[in-house]
Amino acid sequence: MAAALAKGRAQRHPVLEPFAAYLDDPDVTDLFVNGATGLFVDRGAGVVPAREWRATEEEVRDLAVALIGLGGRHIDDAAPCVDVRLDGGIRVHAVLPPIAPEGTVLSIRVPRLGAATLDDLQRTGMFDEDVRGRLADAIAGRANLLVSGAAGAGKTTLLAALLAEAPAHERIVTIEDVAELRIAHPHHVRLEARQPNIEGSGGIGLARLVREALRMRPDRLVVGECRGDEVRELLSALNTGHDGGAGTVHANGLHDVPARLEALGAPAGLDDRALARQTASAIGLVVHVERSADGSRRIAGVGRPVVGGDGRLAIEEERWGSR
Repeated sequence: MAAALAKGRAQRHPVLEPFAAYLDDPDVTDLFVNGATGLFVDRGAGVVPAREWRATEEEVRDLAVALIGLGGRHIDDAAPCVDVRLDGGIRVHAVLPPIAPEGTVLSIRVPRLGAATLDDLQRTGMFDEDVRGRLADAIAGRANLLVSGAAGAGKTTLLAALLAEAPAHERIVTIEDVAELRIAHPHHVRLEARQPNIEGSGGIGLARLVREALRMRPDRLVVGECRGDEVRELLSALNTGHDGGAGTVHANGLHDVPARLEALGAPAGLDDRALARQTASAIGLVVHVERSADGSRRIAGVGRPVVGGDGRLAIEEERWGSR
């Protein structure tokens, strides 16, 4: 759990009190409230019901409104789906009825205490000593990295640990939809997207933030998760002398990354062949992580983007460690 919330209930905001026992449990990674159905807890080995937790639908809705308000935003019938980050790094996503027809839904991501290092991740079995050394070499060599995997696979955790290996004199600028990257580095600048207000104005998206970040003289430019047209801005930046950059992308497997990037690039005006050339030139290494049924996370594949014989993007897999 985030350090700011791990120092006792006296320092925790009263809105979080219904979850106090779970936030004080260092093994808890996610909390889910499905209306009056109840609370479900993930301690790293799958989601299980918390049968001792009780709340009515009205109480859950009030809790959702309070939590979103604590994050500085507003949720109501006009804006029924909202995502916020609370102090200390807790991330809250809420959906109100009738979008969620069975009752208000809360999804709460609880960051672990502190930021994991590569040594920490090696001890958990995410990778072996050989892979540990190669990852450190990639950071030292300022390779541009893309970390792929499904939701909850450990992409952000691994990326943060990798960036913590960057030399202390370097300036890391990260761009995220909701700021989650917690990097143990002395010069980390975070930029967070802003959603439009109820009138539909005032929004600042990731693509614009990438352009703004380029004016901030970053030594390492990082997009926490590529999910839209910001992929074009990131690839363009990494193709113009900005080495040492990184990002993450959702994908089911290492060889699914090209299709995922093509899907993101199309709305941004990149056809398959243009995206292949841009990616092969910009990204030096793709690292794919997976979460197993027992909750453990591991690096399942490593490869380099290449332009295939058909002109489209492919991944040339490499053999690292004992995989």
